[in-house]
Amino acid sequence: MTRLSDITSVHWQPALNRDDVVEGIDDIDQSIRIILKTPKGSDPHRPEFGSKLHLYLDMPIQQATPHVVRESVDAIREWEPRCEIVRVIPAIDEARETLRVQWRLADGLIRETEVPR
Repeated sequence: MTRLSDITSVHWQPALNRDDVVEGIDDIDQSIRIILKTPKGSDPHRPEFGSKLHLYLDMPIQQATPHVVRESVDAIREWEPRCEIVRVIPAIDEARETLRVQWRLADGLIRETEVPR
């Protein structure tokens, strides 16, 4: 378990599903996952937080895909100002869709976060 004195980054948060913290790039990666998996309006303290991806769950994939990409980009731009979105690539495997979010920090390197829906 990480102690508060062990944290070296200004940006950090508790890690999801484990007894630890995430810092720096891992913090941004986890933040993107949280933004896209949180339905807008579900957090009573921040009702505007999250994305509207849940609105497209029952829509046929071909119709939903452009909306899902748009909503993903809008939500990340609004709630994660530390990175620049390069693109969102939906990958469809049978009936399951995964979003691959490519993003960049000031260093110019492109990173990728996968978010299963």
